[in-house]
Amino acid sequence: MMDRRERLIARAREGFRFAYGTEPTHFFAAPGRVNLIGEHVDYNAGYVLPCAIDRETIVALGAGQANLFEAAALDMGKFEGARDAFPLDQPIARTDGNWQNHVRGVVHALAERAHWLKPARIAIASDVPIGVGLSSSAALGVAVALACSEHSGLNLAPEVLAQVAQVAENDFVGCACGIMDQMASATSTAGHALLLDCRSLEHMPIPIHETLAITVINTGLRRELTGSAFNQRRAECEAAARHYGVASLRDLDPETLERARGGLDDVHFARARHVVSEIARVEPVAVALVRGDAAALAGLLAEAHRSLAGDFDVSLPPIDRLAGLVAQALGTAGGVRLTGAGFGGCLVAVADRAAGPVIDEAVARYNATASVPATAESFAPCNGAAPIAFQ
Repeated sequence: MMDRRERLIARAREGFRFAYGTEPTHFFAAPGRVNLIGEHVDYNAGYVLPCAIDRETIVALGAGQANLFEAAALDMGKFEGARDAFPLDQPIARTDGNWQNHVRGVVHALAERAHWLKPARIAIASDVPIGVGLSSSAALGVAVALACSEHSGLNLAPEVLAQVAQVAENDFVGCACGIMDQMASATSTAGHALLLDCRSLEHMPIPIHETLAITVINTGLRRELTGSAFNQRRAECEAAARHYGVASLRDLDPETLERARGGLDDVHFARARHVVSEIARVEPVAVALVRGDAAALAGLLAEAHRSLAGDFDVSLPPIDRLAGLVAQALGTAGGVRLTGAGFGGCLVAVADRAAGPVIDEAVARYNATASVPATAESFAPCNGAAPIAFQ
């Protein structure tokens, strides 16, 4: 019986055959991610602590023809919107399709870096949930960047693949995201979280204690970042940084936050306060992960959720209710908070492995009265993007 990855590879291969009538020659994979702490911090140049998860995007690749780059997205259906093709010897234009712009944006960003790409055909399959805050878009961008790099003999470093995927999302898709998602997808280590300095891109793996488990609770409330207040939050943070005279909110300490507030309005002050306090939580969470300190995680993740819901205003009443039920059920056995950009999406719980049934029971209590049911699933921290040996 095939495991999860083998089924995904088989789907990518079948989709490639369906689209192009031939066999792919290579496979590449990039995972989604869940952020454990450091939310809305990456575009403020601070420290974050995500980990890659064992759900991924796989790209099946074969040689192209006539200087064309062709793509088929298997998770967009077999008909309308599932195919794209564009010439590599002409300027690459945006389209009306979201996934197409991710692919086109990656190829454009590589060309802007003066990298010559060989014609290629790709088929994309993914089991990263879309629109719930697990970085399906970063997995797509990094997987395509890796496929292009290897196919054309560029051998780009993982950090460069991450930067290329971020540029694609910023410039072609229209989401002003930071670098965290792409770096987590490109550079993570199995069994570890990734401590990342989003300014310098210095990073190191942080071991997650074997007694801890990561559970992602999908609230069922979907979001679209480019259609949400995400870009507005980034603009508010940038305005607050200008008020304080710093390059980014990463450079603001708690004392200066209060002392130099002056006439800064409540909204911009609250946004800055979240970022400053969230950065301060990253190191204690890293220490708690290494030690397996579930009680410390309970307090730190509760603080983070209150800050995201209050100061940053990216939660929703149903999400707050669900987080409260899970936190109450866990007690000191672990913590839970909103993860991802917010406005819907997921909660992440980091707790003792034995607490899994407790989380499930809390979710069931929530679902008894919820209009949209939530689901809980455990994920293993996994490696970042890599070629897959030909099957």
